[in-house]
Amino acid sequence: MGAQSARSRALAVLRIRSRATAVALLPAAASVVLLAGGSTGHLTGGGWDVARGVVSAIALVVLLAAAAVALVVARARPAVSPTIPIAEKTAPDLYRLVRDLADRLDVPAPSAIALTPDCDSWLEDRTHPAHGPPARRGPGESGSGDPKAPVAPVLVIGSPFLWWMRVGELRAILAPVVAGTGPSAHPDIAAARRFIRGLDAAVAVSSSGSRGPVARAVLGGVGRVARLMLTGCRVHAAEMERGVAAAAAERAQAVDYGLRIVAQEQVGLAYAGWDRLLTRVALPAWRMGRWPARLDAGVVAALTELSRRDRLAAQDGSFASRLGERPACDLLEEPGTVDEAASLLAARLFHGGPAERGPDWAPVDWQEYPDEVVDRKWRADAARLHRVLDSLGVRDPSGGPQGPTLSRVLDHLAAPTFHMPAPSAEKLDETVVGADRDGTPLDALSATLAAEVAREESARPVSSGPPAGQGSPDGALWDEGALPLFPLQPPRSGRELLADHVTAMVCCAAVDTAGAAPGLDWLDGPSLLVDGERTADLSPRVLSLVEDGDVEPLKDWLARRGVRAEKPVRLV
Repeated sequence: MGAQSARSRALAVLRIRSRATAVALLPAAASVVLLAGGSTGHLTGGGWDVARGVVSAIALVVLLAAAAVALVVARARPAVSPTIPIAEKTAPDLYRLVRDLADRLDVPAPSAIALTPDCDSWLEDRTHPAHGPPARRGPGESGSGDPKAPVAPVLVIGSPFLWWMRVGELRAILAPVVAGTGPSAHPDIAAARRFIRGLDAAVAVSSSGSRGPVARAVLGGVGRVARLMLTGCRVHAAEMERGVAAAAAERAQAVDYGLRIVAQEQVGLAYAGWDRLLTRVALPAWRMGRWPARLDAGVVAALTELSRRDRLAAQDGSFASRLGERPACDLLEEPGTVDEAASLLAARLFHGGPAERGPDWAPVDWQEYPDEVVDRKWRADAARLHRVLDSLGVRDPSGGPQGPTLSRVLDHLAAPTFHMPAPSAEKLDETVVGADRDGTPLDALSATLAAEVAREESARPVSSGPPAGQGSPDGALWDEGALPLFPLQPPRSGRELLADHVTAMVCCAAVDTAGAAPGLDWLDGPSLLVDGERTADLSPRVLSLVEDGDVEPLKDWLARRGVRAEKPVRLV
């Protein structure tokens, strides 16, 4: 039923295309009738001559407009997902697994495989004329009766799946996705999808700026026509895709059904681990110009650590036993190289970093992360905090020499009442300050700190174009400068930033005066190690100081660990 519904909806979309073509040709047909009548002597006279001239002029304008719309729809490049292409020679086992799966499902095999730095998998058609001439199958290979059917779509696989899932689990997860190549091979569904993608691309082209007034006017008209047709196709297109998904799921039920239920649990687990790794581990590195080069391997470490902390998972032997099975990344010839490419793409997608590595955008290995990211981040934040205090004229209340000491920060924040000079207009960004004005002695400090961070982030270099030498359609999304595509976190408030900077100052003092060390927690990101153990009780004490001005819990914590707050710390 799903396949029949998809085909009927595809025919409805194609009928809309046919109606639009008929409307465009109607004035031309009327003009032909009038001209033929005049040439045979039947439609003669002054009125008929005027009608022929008017209708012919209208027909010419409509044909030109229709040709412009058709040209833009045909030549506009539909958006494609940025991916890492996987050649068959670099992953023969993975291609063999997918082809065997397609044979079991009795559907065409995907034309190629690509990886995405996200927890998802799908099929993507890349046979639009703007992407180059589409490959063709031989007669009878499509099973649709069309001797020249377009090539099958590309299979896009989430890279975290390859590292976390076992081979059998990956095959079970991909079964309903690969089954979608069957409906995709049907000529009506393929034609309907190409038509909709072309309309969508035409709307995108008409909305882009940086063109002359004539081009904007022409493309504006094309965009209105394309939007009108898209509105007419929307319901049919949505139902067509639902039918395709239903047909694929029904076809895949007989393949690894029991294993798929278990594998779906691993999908949710991988997504949770991936999200936590990006927001708490990768993001701090990205913000300081470094990108972890083995994010997918980090997913395995994070989820393994999660199983160690989870009492139920530790008691259940199945979690640990599955780790002894063959991981799906073994299907790649060079998993480390693929992981590095996916990690760089993830940094570009989620953070908007440059296209290639450089002195201010360098990869970092996990063993170097504590020193190259955690320690540098703490010292950079501590230096920023002291710069802000200097700009506000804050001096050490204890009477000691002004310098980068923790006591300067603690005594200032713990003062029962203190008055800071209002920062000058050039020091503050009013859009940042407005969100933090709640009537307390902390406004100027947190707002100035937020403005400083905002200025530094605005000056950070971002991707401005496709990588050098990249000729694949994956570069399409880089052209508009719309990175990052998926912001990871909302803007932090001034109070949150202040708490982060005070924590960084405490960590610097602990490292310099008490023998502590920077560390990496796979689930929580940068962490402070004291005697080799992660400290989990620092954050609430910092919050007590920042929110309530209560410094005693933090001072007790410092005293127990031998941290000398009066000693200057090393800053970057």
